[in-house]
Amino acid sequence: MISKIEQTIALRFLRPKKKEGFLKVISIFSFTGIALGVSILIIVMSVMNGFRTELIDKILGFNPHIIVKPYDQALNKQDLNKLNGLKTKISRTAFTFSGQGILISKLNTTGVLVRSYVNNDINKINLIKSGIIDGSLKNFNKDTVSIGKELAISSELVVGDKITLMSTSNLQTPFGSIPLQEQFVISSIFTTGLAEFDQNVIFIPFENASSLFEISDTDINLEVFLTRPDKVEIIKKNVQKLFNGYYVYTWADLNKSFFGALKVERNVMFIILTLIIIVAAFNIISGLTILVKNKTKEIAILRTLGVSKVSVTKIFFLVGFTIGFLATITGVIIGVLFSYNIEEIRVLITSIFNIRLFPEEIYFLSQMPSEINFKYILVISSFSLFTTFVATIFPALSAANLDPIKALKYE
Repeated sequence: MISKIEQTIALRFLRPKKKEGFLKVISIFSFTGIALGVSILIIVMSVMNGFRTELIDKILGFNPHIIVKPYDQALNKQDLNKLNGLKTKISRTAFTFSGQGILISKLNTTGVLVRSYVNNDINKINLIKSGIIDGSLKNFNKDTVSIGKELAISSELVVGDKITLMSTSNLQTPFGSIPLQEQFVISSIFTTGLAEFDQNVIFIPFENASSLFEISDTDINLEVFLTRPDKVEIIKKNVQKLFNGYYVYTWADLNKSFFGALKVERNVMFIILTLIIIVAAFNIISGLTILVKNKTKEIAILRTLGVSKVSVTKIFFLVGFTIGFLATITGVIIGVLFSYNIEEIRVLITSIFNIRLFPEEIYFLSQMPSEINFKYILVISSFSLFTTFVATIFPALSAANLDPIKALKYE
């Protein structure tokens, strides 16, 4: 325990005299460095966690959780009976087709991913249904197309415009083969919040997809949506056993390298940013060492009056740890407040300096996400306090081991 007198002396040492201005500067730098290090680390971890969570939510809302793709043997409705044993774990299923196409508009030509549902139940995709910004899915029928917001903007398209879609299938003519193409009317424009999807994915009725891509039975996939997407790897094994002659893969398989890179980046950023805290915390060593030098006379007098070495150690430990503790608390408060309001701050900076922060086409998301993980805050705070604790040990022991006789002799 730290006694009242030890606390009083420590607090007195925390208020340096005017002639100890350099010591004050070092203390301020130590405090500021630790606070900034903690706050920046919390902000970066919150943004990266938010980015990962938001991206997963968008991907899971747009893409199937498990895909069953045929090799030679086609899928049919009877195959759905195989999933009866997993009915409680499956929210819905759908037979779909995906293919590459070229969208030709008056303004430009661009490659797109064409998706189509056998029963045209595009409205079952909640992310699309809730993301319609123009037009309606009620008008989604033959010779119509639903496109993303980014594609509509880049090609200057609106609902009612006509576009031509060219497929990878060919039509044989006396003059050679030419790609199949059909004309469509834009019935709706959607936004998923993922710029990558909004720019590259379009939906057409299955009737059109069947003729445009000359779809065979083996081109149709079975998409499975789960009630618990986080259990996808476990359920995938069960589905693989049920569909032994088919290729079964998950959303995690499709994005494994991407999320692996995100994890590595997050860990590397954590390690790099902790160095800020370490450097700032070890500034405390410099500050306390100078403090011990400046307070040699006071330490000697305290020792002469009977103050033990342990008490002197506690006094100087309390001085250094108080700086680190208050800096850590300040850093946590700043980091949490900044993380909660990160999007508003981004918008403000963008409007003031007229620069684009967090561009959609690079980061895939339309807003800067943030997810505060209190487990990370606890780890960061504990690390900061531990580093401060280590940094104060040497100067505190140095002060305690000061010989009072020699100290007073040279004062």
